[in-house]
Amino acid sequence: MHVPDGFLDVQTSAATAAVAAGGVALALRGARRELDERTAPLAGLTAAFVFAVQMVNFPVGAGTSGHLMGGVLAAVLVGPWTAILCMTVVLMVQALLFADGGLTALGTNVTLLGLVAVAVGWAVFRLLAAVLPRSRGGVLAAAGMGAFVSVPVAALAFVGLFAVGGVADVPLGTVAMAMGGVHVLIGLGEAAITVAVAGAVLAVRPDLVYGARALRRAALLAERPASVPAGAQ
Repeated sequence: MHVPDGFLDVQTSAATAAVAAGGVALALRGARRELDERTAPLAGLTAAFVFAVQMVNFPVGAGTSGHLMGGVLAAVLVGPWTAILCMTVVLMVQALLFADGGLTALGTNVTLLGLVAVAVGWAVFRLLAAVLPRSRGGVLAAAGMGAFVSVPVAALAFVGLFAVGGVADVPLGTVAMAMGGVHVLIGLGEAAITVAVAGAVLAVRPDLVYGARALRRAALLAERPASVPAGAQ
């Protein structure tokens, strides 16, 4: 879901650029609390993976295709603030080197795919992770639902921007139907890829998965009584 040049007016594009800049500035500060010497390499690998997989489209209907957005996957793996930075780097490289999303729309794309998608998807993930069993299956179910919800919400956020500052010769109703309907299907693919990748990393290095911290704490609490000497309080 890359917004091209010419879909939004200058004022709306400038506003989204300002929002994106503010969000990235906050993410730079927040990422310091998420990254350490063990997880920093995973952030680079996550950005590279999202970049590569975004280049691969999958069919979602007659003449329509979609691709991974990756915001929720990145948030689950390395944390929401770091995920915003990963998405920003990916979108900048795509816009500058591959003309995937316009330069004047870069702020819009960072706002939608980097801020809205990550924030909404992470909120859904945290909500579900709090009520689902603290297990690998619970983490993956929460990640899949967060990924699914993030896609149509980001699409509808674009519809809102188009309603305010759209200049392309496309009726608003057509834009809303196309973005809403198609991106529900794309969200299913987003969820499947997110669950598959997060599950693979959890199977190999669960200690590196930011969204699985509750599992590590539960495991430590389960092991603590066994390590306490008999009779000690």
